[in-house]
Amino acid sequence: MTKYEFALILKEPLELTEDIVDALFEAGCDDGTPGTCAGVFLIDFHREAESLEQAIRSAILNVKSAGYQVERVEIAAEALPQSA
Repeated sequence: MTKYEFALILKEPLELTEDIVDALFEAGCDDGTPGTCAGVFLIDFHREAESLEQAIRSAILNVKSAGYQVERVEIAAEALPQSA
């Protein structure tokens, strides 16, 4: 499997609390690092999966199962697989 790096930006403005971090961890986001920047709550993921789409879909499902909604996905160009 390949490890993919991306960030999920959550819809509602949230403060980073231990309760939110615990809920995300328990929902399967243990490969993500939650944080806030300029009032935006995001989770940086380093997720192993068969494809980038599978990694993103599974992370979104984990976030939803913790009770939160994803607004968008961000992927840095350097994080995408490079063709030879």
